[in-house]
Amino acid sequence: MPDPATLGYEQARDELVSIVARLESGAGTLEESLALWERGEALAARCQQWLDGARARLTAARGRPEDGSTPADGAVAEGDVAADAGERDGL
Repeated sequence: MPDPATLGYEQARDELVSIVARLESGAGTLEESLALWERGEALAARCQQWLDGARARLTAARGRPEDGSTPADGAVAEGDVAADAGERDGL
């Protein structure tokens, strides 16, 4: 099995789904189940890394800090201008 750190999001997610199904079936020994659980934990962590990275990229693309606050220099992102105009116009 490949190292979870080398897997893309979809690969890690698909393998995790497969592991969950195998664990839910109850087949296998305790040792096999523990090994599957450990592999599943590593895959879930890898998926979370991908999701966190995607969130950071989206946040950066929107020009906002990750905590959701506005930029420190007082600049307003384009989406905020449209939202502010919509609120002002009653939309």
